[in-house]
Amino acid sequence: MKQTLKNLRVASGKRIDLSIQDGMIQEVGTLNQSDANEIHFPKDLYVSSGWIDLHTHAFPQFPPYCADPDDIGFKTGVTTVVDAGTCGADHIDSLYELSMKRKTRVLSFLNIARCGLEKTNELTDLNDISECEIKKAVQQYPAFIVGLKARMSASVVGSNNLEPLRLAKAFTHKLKKPLMVHIGSAPPLIKDILDLLDERDIITHCYNGKDNQLFTDDGKPILALTEARKRGVSLDIGHGSKSFSFRVAEEAARAQIPFDTISTDIYSNNQLNGPVFDMATTLTKCLTLGYSLASVIRAVTETPAKIIGRNDIGHLKPGAKADLTLFKVEKETSVPLVDSHGVVRQSKGCIKPIAVFLGGHYYEL
Repeated sequence: MKQTLKNLRVASGKRIDLSIQDGMIQEVGTLNQSDANEIHFPKDLYVSSGWIDLHTHAFPQFPPYCADPDDIGFKTGVTTVVDAGTCGADHIDSLYELSMKRKTRVLSFLNIARCGLEKTNELTDLNDISECEIKKAVQQYPAFIVGLKARMSASVVGSNNLEPLRLAKAFTHKLKKPLMVHIGSAPPLIKDILDLLDERDIITHCYNGKDNQLFTDDGKPILALTEARKRGVSLDIGHGSKSFSFRVAEEAARAQIPFDTISTDIYSNNQLNGPVFDMATTLTKCLTLGYSLASVIRAVTETPAKIIGRNDIGHLKPGAKADLTLFKVEKETSVPLVDSHGVVRQSKGCIKPIAVFLGGHYYEL
């Protein structure tokens, strides 16, 4: 069935119409034809390609880092969730089977440890890192697995320091997949992690407020970060329960070190009890930091799609999947926003998802 969506506004402020058929975008622009399936929307409604959350925990079996994909996905305005390392090779079949039963598109950054987050010190035993099993999983699910994930903090790697990362880098070079790297407490030191990363790699938790962070005490980017950015390393917010600091994010903005992608690191507990709650809250925090609506929406659509090599989502062009997020920006609304350290900022406006188009269906939220 063909549908024409009329009078939608994109993040830049421009107004467009969209023609959709069989779950695909057919035409974009000012469409004058009239048909029975023409849908008119209020003037204050925005449209973007469906939001992509690049860092989630969308596998229900490993508490506390667990959630159902639809609960953190389309029900919150997010049409694609990328599970960031909850599953390794031992459980990737189960995640894939689950993804086939959910409305939300699910993809995976495969944990380099075959056990994934079945245990949370998964990189303390290098025997759990199997190149053979990683290669087998990627060969079986080449589109589903969009990259690898390595959690490089002291509690995860134990005495192995940088060795899991060196192994991960060797794997990604062979597989030609990006690597997402979680940063946290030292060792290893953040500068040593950055020195091993290059183009297409992603640092998640980029604005964490821990001692082992990307910025000096006086708010300047460390030299290793500046050099990594020149090599094409991307910065992902990865908010999470303990990994987003307003102070650090504000320092980064002053130093002109913007994020590339906005993600939540969401799972059931921090969805219910905060400080994450949902993608819209995280987007609102970024808007409150002073970033434009267009840059915020790009960081949850076009840029993450590009990073994971998907040209069929993340944009509003003919031939793309008709994944759409419809949302409002309530400019006069101010709500308290809490970071991972309990610091509060009052919002400057509020982003509120209203509906999604996904898989040829319209879902009001």
